[in-house]
Amino acid sequence: MNILAWIVLGLIAGAIAKAIYPGHQGGGILGTILLGIIGAFIGGTLGVFFSTGTLTLAAPTLSIPGILLAILGAIIAIFIWNALTRRSTV
Repeated sequence: MNILAWIVLGLIAGAIAKAIYPGHQGGGILGTILLGIIGAFIGGTLGVFFSTGTLTLAAPTLSIPGILLAILGAIIAIFIWNALTRRSTV
C-alpha cells in the first residue's frame, strides 16, 4: 500500500476511533493520522494472528474489513496510550 493510502486509512481509522472512545483525546490532525496508522498495524497484526495463528506484522488493506481492523487497533492504541500517560492524583 502506498503512503497516500496509509495516510487516508490512518485519518479515517483514527477519527472514527477517537469518536467512539470515551473521553477527550488531543493530538490534532497529525496525531489522529499517526494513531490510525499505528492502529492499522495493531489491527492487521491481530487479524493475521486470529486467522492464521502466527504473530507477524501486517497491515490491513483499504477495504471495509481493513478499516474495521484499523479502527479496532486504533481503539487499542488509544487505550494503551491513556494507560501509559495517565497521571495519578494522590
